Amino acid sequence: MKPPYVFDSIAALYKVLGLPKPMHPLVSITNYKDITADTSEISQSMVLNLYKVSYKKYFTGKVKYGQQHYDFDEGGLSFIAPNQVIAEDGAGGNYEGLTLLIHPDFLRTYPLGKTIKNYGFFSYAANEALHLSAQERKTIINVMESIEEELHHPIDHYSQDVIVSYIELLLNYSNRFYNRQFITRKSANHDLLIQLETILSDYFNQEKGLTHGLPTVQYLSDRLNVSPRYLSDMLRSLTGQNAQQHIHNKLIDKAKEILGATRLSVSEIAYLLGFEHPQSFSKIFRRKTNTSPGAFRQSLS
Repeated sequence: MKPPYVFDSIAALYKVLGLPKPMHPLVSITNYKDITADTSEISQSMVLNLYKVSYKKYFTGKVKYGQQHYDFDEGGLSFIAPNQVIAEDGAGGNYEGLTLLIHPDFLRTYPLGKTIKNYGFFSYAANEALHLSAQERKTIINVMESIEEELHHPIDHYSQDVIVSYIELLLNYSNRFYNRQFITRKSANHDLLIQLETILSDYFNQEKGLTHGLPTVQYLSDRLNVSPRYLSDMLRSLTGQNAQQHIHNKLIDKAKEILGATRLSVSEIAYLLGFEHPQSFSKIFRRKTNTSPGAFRQSLS
């Protein structure tokens, strides 16, 4: 297998795409229709050391979203963070749209340089794209076109401030639209929640904690074929709690069941559930229930 193509700058990527030199070395707007080079080889696997926000219109076919498939014929928005591998999955066709590329150095001296990592969609897998309504699509395109317009202006002392403000506006709109998507996809997410509950129940019922330790968010997301960040955001939209909190709640429920149904010691229960140290189990149990495992057992008698 060939190693991925790595691009450390916008200029290097533009050269391979057959595009002219970017107007700004650290930020650019690319129109897909302007790409003249054959991208079939690099699209199989490449790494951008850049932030990438792409809106694709008329993207034909279907794209995998978690364990579901959704039509992308109306277009969608996707987000890639630096050092993530990008690969085509066979979908495509004659599509058009815009891509915003941002070198991390462009944001380095701004608060956004640090807070951009807090936008969960940058850690999502590429198949977890944002589907846009007609009005949302208009909003996103308007902001992207405003960035492009600013790039055509002569650079002055305010240029970078203005562009960074537009980028933050784009990300905040995207954050709003992503939360809307969680709401409108509750049916699919409820199915995911049911699968999650089954995986956790099987984990504890089969006593996997003895050999594998506590179930982790990464373990669950791998089993569900979604990213850890998506799993936490999905659970938060449905239950108000993130994935780690959900694991702890399930763990405490199982602990209560064992405390009531067996005479195993607190230490034995802790090891059974996957804890390395019984004290850690007791600490979490007390935090969640305001009582100790021993006191809880006594309250049942």
